[in-house]
Amino acid sequence: DLYRKVFVFRKDPSDAYVVLRARLEQPLHNFTVCLRSYTDLSRPHSLFSYATKAQDNEILLFKPKPEEYRFYVGGKFVTFRVPEGRRDWEHVCASWESATGIAEFWLNGKPWPRKGLQRGYTVGATAAILLGQEQDSFGGGFDLYNSFSGELTDVYLWDKGLSPDKMRAAFLSLRLPPALLAWNSLSYEVKGDVVVKPRLRE
Repeated sequence: DLYRKVFVFRKDPSDAYVVLRARLEQPLHNFTVCLRSYTDLSRPHSLFSYATKAQDNEILLFKPKPEEYRFYVGGKFVTFRVPEGRRDWEHVCASWESATGIAEFWLNGKPWPRKGLQRGYTVGATAAILLGQEQDSFGGGFDLYNSFSGELTDVYLWDKGLSPDKMRAAFLSLRLPPALLAWNSLSYEVKGDVVVKPRLRE
């Protein structure tokens, strides 16, 4: 249980990452991914990377610069422009539904205008899920200059779109529905220079 704990990625650039193990029985037609990050990086970095053998950017949350997030599904992406961070924790949730191709992006509990992405697509179930690196091949192919350095916490993946109430609950660290990946029962493996530490403040 990682309650009130964080992964600290200590080096920049870094070859370190964390492997997450999810119980995925079937392909995803809908999903929501949420996490909280704290970094002073201004270069591109990967936050959440979900790759299958067929598609390395099956699901990817990527930050090319401080005022932009990219959300990938099946190798295609949409861009969400955000205010440049105040060097504070940023909580993001991204959700997608196949039937409409609607991509939602929430930053610090507030929704951005929705965008269209990969309508009718299906996200494969046999996945390598990593924090801190962007996969260019299944479970590997890292570019150190896309690595994350800083602190990550509150990582979740659901096989459905969350309601606005639950999106806000995720931001506020309130009670959440059962998830494929849940921070309070995370199955993970650290590879390289990543340390689990208590959160410095709420």
